[in-house]
Amino acid sequence: MTLRLAFMGTPDFAAASLAEIAAAGHEIVRVYTQPPRRRGRGKEERKTPVHELAETLGLEVSTPERFRDADVLAEFAALNLDVAAVVAYGQILPQAALDAPEFGCLNLHASLLPRWRGAAPIQRAIMAGDEITGVQIMQMEAGLDTGPILLSETVRIFPFDTAGSLHDRLMATGAQMWPRALAALERGSLEAVAQDEDGATYAKKITTEESRIDWSKPADVVANQIRGLSPFPGAWFELETAKGPVRVKVHLAKVEDGEGTPGTALDDGLLIACGDKAVRLSRLQREGKAAMDAEEFLRGNALAAGTVLA
Repeated sequence: MTLRLAFMGTPDFAAASLAEIAAAGHEIVRVYTQPPRRRGRGKEERKTPVHELAETLGLEVSTPERFRDADVLAEFAALNLDVAAVVAYGQILPQAALDAPEFGCLNLHASLLPRWRGAAPIQRAIMAGDEITGVQIMQMEAGLDTGPILLSETVRIFPFDTAGSLHDRLMATGAQMWPRALAALERGSLEAVAQDEDGATYAKKITTEESRIDWSKPADVVANQIRGLSPFPGAWFELETAKGPVRVKVHLAKVEDGEGTPGTALDDGLLIACGDKAVRLSRLQREGKAAMDAEEFLRGNALAAGTVLA
């Protein structure tokens, strides 16, 4: 037996799940994703990764600007779905959509709920210094990531992890959970476990100002911020140049011993003083340039001992 389902998702993280569900042989009658947007330096209109994969798989694609519009909801209900699988779709589903499939809508979320509900769970987990995270499939409710948990996998956060590397591991783990979850749904053996509201935390979107490095904070906090925002959107500081200040993103750094006024270079090798100890910057990206290792960066950017970073 196969399930009749719709898939709803947008980025690479979601495309991996779509591939696994398709490989499991379920009947995917419709794929919903965000409309094509103009991206990149050329501002060319580009389809989402889910859109591109769906077309490769020969699946029908819908890209409504507003899923809550009456005509979109009516069309969704008319699909007569068993279930909808949702991964980073990018739109809030109204109750009418959640109720339309026979078994409702299931969502894959990249944290161990109720910790890090919301938009940026991967980044927030690293920035907070968490050592453990995970991926969970839950039954969707009207609240933000509040539904009961159906399936869960725990994933370790290593000291060298960035948001990018953790994203890729969680993406693969989560994608592989879908065939198990859908098979259990078919058997009627998918058990729901309510979340403990006492442990809820929220992973709000990362703002540009929040991405700015505050050198007065302890070195481990600064290092976690750098890892948690690498490669996107990137933790940054301003470097004074002959042409004025330029923004520099830091993609990799590690904590080392060091003492000085926060933001001051303690040597010629990018050891920067923090509120407690120091961080060694090892991969940087000057505004408008490609990311590069510290040695290459220093060849084109003077940052000698005593330089103060803003």
